[in-house]
This record gives sequence, C-alpha cells and structure tokens, in this order.
Amino acid sequence: MITVYVLKSTKDGARYTGMAKDAERRLKEHNGGKNRYTKGHIPWEIVYTETHKDWSSARKREKFLKSSDGLKFLKNNGLFV
Repeated sequence: MITVYVLKSTKDGARYTGMAKDAERRLKEHNGGKNRYTKGHIPWEIVYTETHKDWSSARKREKFLKSSDGLKFLKNNGLFV
C-alpha cells in the first residue's frame, strides 16, 4: 500500500504533499532536513493521509491534492485556511 500524505509546518503553516510506502518514516526524514523544500519549514506534522493500492493511483491523487481543486478539498475538510 502507498500512502499519500499532507504535511503542515507547525512553524509557519506551509503545506507539503507527498507519497511513500511508510509515511511515518518519511515524516522523520522531512523533520530531519533531508528534503530541500521541507528543511526550511521544520517541524512538520501529518495532517491528512489516504492509502492507495499502487504507485500510479497514489500519484494521481497526489497531483490532485497539489492542484487548486485539491487545496479546496483540504480547506473544506478544515486542514488549511
């Protein structure tokens, strides 16, 4: 199973969307400064996840969540202002 996840920076409210086999391990990497974008917004917390059966379907959902319609979806679920 592949997890699509949305992170929120507790420092400045920035948003990051990604996918991984192990979202908790990936969160530790983000908080450890192993990603160029996310290291400037540490610390991060997972605010939304959903699982998919394969990388292809997870990638489609990740792309949606990064779009303006995806941001509306996240806002309507109270995750971002």
